[in-house]
Amino acid sequence: MKRYFSIIAVMALVLCMLVGCGSKKDDTSSKSAKQEETVAPESTDNSGQDAETSDSSSDDTNQLSGKHHVVIKVKDYGNIKVELDADTAPISVTNFVKLAKQGFYDGLTFHRIIDGFMIQGGDPNGDGTGGSDETIKGEFSENGVENNISHVRGTISMARSSENDSASSQFFIVQSDSTYLDGQYAGFGTVTSGMDIVDKICKDTPVTDTNGTVEKENQPVIDSIKVVD
Repeated sequence: MKRYFSIIAVMALVLCMLVGCGSKKDDTSSKSAKQEETVAPESTDNSGQDAETSDSSSDDTNQLSGKHHVVIKVKDYGNIKVELDADTAPISVTNFVKLAKQGFYDGLTFHRIIDGFMIQGGDPNGDGTGGSDETIKGEFSENGVENNISHVRGTISMARSSENDSASSQFFIVQSDSTYLDGQYAGFGTVTSGMDIVDKICKDTPVTDTNGTVEKENQPVIDSIKVVD
């Protein structure tokens, strides 16, 4: 009888050890997933949930083509000049130009900054939860759209949530090559002048965590985004 109970005790101990190992593995996987989420330039924009998936920017008859140029004026820093490629990302460019012409971006901020990665802005709430009234189709290969704009230094791209077609107004400018984002985010242009300003913003701005969160009083202000042509 004693031997019988000893066998049961040993089996119970082994079972506990296996369960413990399994829990540790799951926890590691959870941590890895969480780390990957914080690296991506995502928004938690819920502003377009009740709207149609795509706005008028997705209508072929309304889409821009060719190259377009904008100037992002950042308060106390200077101008970032950007060339937009509507031949590659017509929906994203049309949406961005439309919002800029409406003055949507004037007075908004860069709310998320990660030195060595990117600066993200264009959220009216200033915390990653806001956007414009409409969402657009994500122009990247994982969403069935060919886009050869790589996320190298100077690329401007649309931020989004985990939903492929959730981008609206938030955008990010890549500070350091991040080509692992290719195929997952819609690059739609390139900075032609002012990457020194992006570098300075990344260097100067204090953040509260590794996700690049910036307190509202420290967020660099976008005075305006003007469409040149």
